[in-house]
Amino acid sequence: MHNQNNLGFARITDIEKVALKKITQPKMKKQKGFTLVELLVVIAIVAVLSVVVILTLNPAELLKQARDSNRISDMATLKSAIALYLADGQDITAAKAGGVVYGNCWLSVTTTSACTGHTFATGAFGTATGSAATTVAGSGWLPINFNAISSGAPIGSLPLDPSNGHVYYYGFGATSTNTSFKLVSKLFESTKYTSGVNNVPGTDGGSSATAYEVGTLLTL
Repeated sequence: MHNQNNLGFARITDIEKVALKKITQPKMKKQKGFTLVELLVVIAIVAVLSVVVILTLNPAELLKQARDSNRISDMATLKSAIALYLADGQDITAAKAGGVVYGNCWLSVTTTSACTGHTFATGAFGTATGSAATTVAGSGWLPINFNAISSGAPIGSLPLDPSNGHVYYYGFGATSTNTSFKLVSKLFESTKYTSGVNNVPGTDGGSSATAYEVGTLLTL
């Protein structure tokens, strides 16, 4: 039974105050953290998934495919540029310092071996190094002066192989007929472009099964 104060209101006892406080105060949820075992399980799952993703995507192979794709694009660019050069009435058999263009092979790397080691049948070799290697004025690794085209050079610089070394490089050769030439990308490296129906070097019609060859005379 409640006691009454002087104003006639019932007094609340201490016990009732405690009970009322419990009712009116919001209940705090108990926070629960991850246990060490749970964290280790999550880390293990993430590690397994990472390995699966790496094995599935194979980043190394993807990089090889990107370089091979770049080589295909570069060969198409150079072939189109030479075709435009010839269509403009220019001559690819003209003399060049150190030898004539035809009968030789011209490489994007410095070498001491004969042209027979670079998928060309015969001939000496010529190269250009440093920044001069990419010039389109006729003194680059590809000895054609694209600036002589009446409409201007179709490319700003000669492309180089993405790796451009003694294993992977570009090459060019021509005959004295002024219309016969061959461009070479020496070796592809990805599985995608070197096997099955996508075996680009093996199905291009050239004389090499490992080099990608384009041009008008692939047996050069």
